Amino acid sequence: MDTHTSAESQLEHPPRESIVTDSRVQADIHKWIESEKAGHDLGEQAVREWVHRYWWRYLRARWMEHLEGVRFWIELDRGDFGLLRREFGEDTELMHEVFRRLKRGAENLDIIKWAYAEGLPMDRVCNILTSLDMNSRRLCCTFGNNFLS
Repeated sequence: MDTHTSAESQLEHPPRESIVTDSRVQADIHKWIESEKAGHDLGEQAVREWVHRYWWRYLRARWMEHLEGVRFWIELDRGDFGLLRREFGEDTELMHEVFRRLKRGAENLDIIKWAYAEGLPMDRVCNILTSLDMNSRRLCCTFGNNFLS
């Protein structure tokens, strides 16, 4: 099987993964590392710390993987999977720059301010941001006695 066919198959039938399961594993790894440093089990305190410190960055990274078509996360919109590979036509280059900035932690307002300062076509930038719809993709963390929304 050639690489192209394998990539197409990946988009058509991606492995299904769970943010809930994976994030809990990540929080448990953090708990183990921090407990080792402290010399005793920090328990749910370390899990709560992970949620507080890392949840939003973790979630953004998973959303980015989903949009790129790298990993399919069952809690995210199926229609968004691989969106970056198919949606933007003539705006592909602009979309990639917007996406790079989002990946580095920029928010919509940061993108708009950057685009305005660069003299970019604001209608096209806003269309990209609307298609990505980052703010509606925020999931609540439902473990660690933290229900972040």
